[in-house]
Amino acid sequence: MEQKLLSYFSKILPLSKEEIDGIVATLKVKTFPKGTILLKEGDVSMEAYFVLQGCVRQYFLVNGEEKTNNFFTEEQWVISMQSMSSNSPSKHFLECVDECTLVVGNREKEEQLYAKFPKLETVSRKVMEKVFAEQQELSGSYFTDTPEERYLKLMQTRPELFQRVPQYLIASYVGVKPESLSRIRKRLVQK
Repeated sequence: MEQKLLSYFSKILPLSKEEIDGIVATLKVKTFPKGTILLKEGDVSMEAYFVLQGCVRQYFLVNGEEKTNNFFTEEQWVISMQSMSSNSPSKHFLECVDECTLVVGNREKEEQLYAKFPKLETVSRKVMEKVFAEQQELSGSYFTDTPEERYLKLMQTRPELFQRVPQYLIASYVGVKPESLSRIRKRLVQK
């Protein structure tokens, strides 16, 4: 399983054996049951996750209603950047949609690796740039796309989610009630 993470890093920048050994020595792989809350609103995020297997959902509570704004699956980072970087309370929740096997990292181990292997800081920066770009694209679509367009985009870019995630969570993600999602799906079938 750890090979997935090392392969991911190697795609960004080639790593030396010492760097690989340093990463492997600090890896903590943990399996979480379906429904596990990794982070609650109001808690300060102390950990970042790399998904080896499973699906993690990020959501906000708005007037008592869950609003899903992202799903993280294999080879994606789950990072509460705002909370972790500013050491401030999270405004969202992170929940395991199914059983998840995750690499669990924390700031202390990360800083130790950077001190020993400065190149890993460059790798981390490149990862953060990718994560930030994905988040920016996603948040922009909520201002520019209709729910139907978001649904179609999700079908094109992440079709596997439709097999893994309940429809009510897909509805929450595209910004509609489940009944409205049914109407969208019916309309698309008729086209």
